[in-house]
Amino acid sequence: MNGQRRADIRPGLTVDIVLKQDQPTGKLTRGVVKDILTNSPQHPHGIKVRLTSGQVGRVKGIVGAE
Repeated sequence: MNGQRRADIRPGLTVDIVLKQDQPTGKLTRGVVKDILTNSPQHPHGIKVRLTSGQVGRVKGIVGAE
C-alpha cells in the first residue's frame, strides 16, 4: 500500500510521510496517524495526515498497526 487511497489509512496506523519542507529531498518521517486531513478518496501524491507528534505530511508508505 502506497498511501494514495484514503480507505487504506486510519488513525493508529504507523506510516512514513514526507513533510512539506522535505518534499525536495524526499526525506521520510515515521509516525502514528492521529487525523486524516485529505477528504477525497484518493490523491496522487499521498493522503495528507497529522501524526500524533503534530507533524503534517503526505503518506508515502504504510508500515503497520500500532
